[in-house]
Amino acid sequence: MLIHYLDLAWRNIKLTPLISCLMVIAIGIGIGVTMTSLSVYHMMSADPIPQKSAQLHAVQLQTMDDGQTWNTPDDIPSQLTYQDAKYLMENSPQTQSVAMMKSGAAVHLDNPESIPFIQDVRITGRAFFNMFGLSFLHGEAWSETQSEQAAPVVVIGEALAQRLFQRTDVLGESIYLDERQYEVIGVTKAWQPAIKFYDVNNGPFQRAEQVFIPFSHIEAYELHSWGNTNSWKNEDISGYAQFLHSEMVWLQFWTQINSENELKNYQQFLMDYMIQQQKLGRFNRKQLAYNVKPVNDWLKYNQVIDPDNKILVGLSFMFLAVCLANILGMLLAKFLKRAPDAGVRRALGASKRQIFFQHLVEVALLGLLGSVVGILLAQIGLIGIRETMSIYVGIAKMDWTMLLLSPVIAILACLLAGLFPAWVVCKTSPATHLKVQ
Repeated sequence: MLIHYLDLAWRNIKLTPLISCLMVIAIGIGIGVTMTSLSVYHMMSADPIPQKSAQLHAVQLQTMDDGQTWNTPDDIPSQLTYQDAKYLMENSPQTQSVAMMKSGAAVHLDNPESIPFIQDVRITGRAFFNMFGLSFLHGEAWSETQSEQAAPVVVIGEALAQRLFQRTDVLGESIYLDERQYEVIGVTKAWQPAIKFYDVNNGPFQRAEQVFIPFSHIEAYELHSWGNTNSWKNEDISGYAQFLHSEMVWLQFWTQINSENELKNYQQFLMDYMIQQQKLGRFNRKQLAYNVKPVNDWLKYNQVIDPDNKILVGLSFMFLAVCLANILGMLLAKFLKRAPDAGVRRALGASKRQIFFQHLVEVALLGLLGSVVGILLAQIGLIGIRETMSIYVGIAKMDWTMLLLSPVIAILACLLAGLFPAWVVCKTSPATHLKVQ
């Protein structure tokens, strides 16, 4: 019976091509706008690393004295000082812990044809690659010895290798970061998380870095952060060494915790360290505090999803409702025009239910056709977002969930709009139309 209804629906659509096209376009515009905003919101709220989000934890320490406040929900700074981050990385009971910061440099080769260009640099520990799921095309991360010696080595992404050398197998080649020469020891596969969750302080939707150098370079080469650097107290800082031992917070810290027992041990490790520092005159508070938050809790804590995006999704659904209101009127006019046909079918034995479902199948088919137009318009809208707002390049796209959800929303919306017109037609008395015939 469904196949018969589909055949009738297609015939009726072809009999009224103009009004059918208008309805498909109206549905398509509504779905296009809705799916554009919904896709961006979906990617924003998705788990950025589902295979490890429960194991990776961001670490915070309450370093401020009593009476001081910070712009976080619990007044705990979201980043660490250098002295705290270095100690936690070197003494952590967890084998996978890493401190990091965002920096940058002019990247170029040692030849006159190489034009320098600015590139973000992630200064981090060697555990970064394993913790955050970066795979290597060639080579590997630096060794512990290279890190301790602040060896001039670098890991780059495959896109950067292709840009510099027109190939990816570039192990042993040299690149320059500003005026310092580095040897390429590893090339990572393309990696672009939808949300840059490991450093939300410096833009959660910015592009992931393609240049990675050891954490020890910070102190060895007096490197500066290109991210947020803040403090809660006035300090007389006259040199880089004093800056490293100041209360300035500018480093992110992550650790991998695989069980509840490991979590308890790590929490005790943090408390012991804070008590030790308190005896040295730091952390001057009555109650010591810290946070160890898994990825998804960390994103909520930092309010990565802008409330304006939720409002935008709501407005897009309201726009879809306006489109459906117009479609309802066109459906009512179209179905009433065919009321005599329905009357004849009723006289020949068709029930009200059959007439009702026949028209709903036609409405659903219009919704399916409209969803195809809507997906195309949504893709155009997402391309426009990526071109005009580069920070959304990783999230302004439709995944399979959104592609499959588009026809579902379109069909359900059209069925909702078609309930009243289909009910009006099936309630028509067949005797009236038989007299006319």
